[in-house]
Amino acid sequence: MLGSLLKGLLAPLAVVLALVVFAAAVNSLDSGRDEESLRQLEEALHRGCAACYATEGVYPPDLEYLKERYGVQVDEEKYMVDYQVFARNLMPSITVLERKR
Repeated sequence: MLGSLLKGLLAPLAVVLALVVFAAAVNSLDSGRDEESLRQLEEALHRGCAACYATEGVYPPDLEYLKERYGVQVDEEKYMVDYQVFARNLMPSITVLERKR
């Protein structure tokens, strides 16, 4: 009697455990994808700045200039970009932060 009760509990417990492990794996993949997207945006912004400097001899004066003339796309709903210019001949300080949803 006790053996059949344990068998009846082990199957649902194994299913629940498998679902928990699966959910944790999916969450980990989402987190890694978000970090990679943020890194790619930062690289695109820096490449755009370098292309502007190579072409025009100065860095972009603001983020809008970089987006309009060098095709850098920023998902404004997902990311906030802090773009600080110190001088026309110095690489701007670029910080990308993910917005909380």
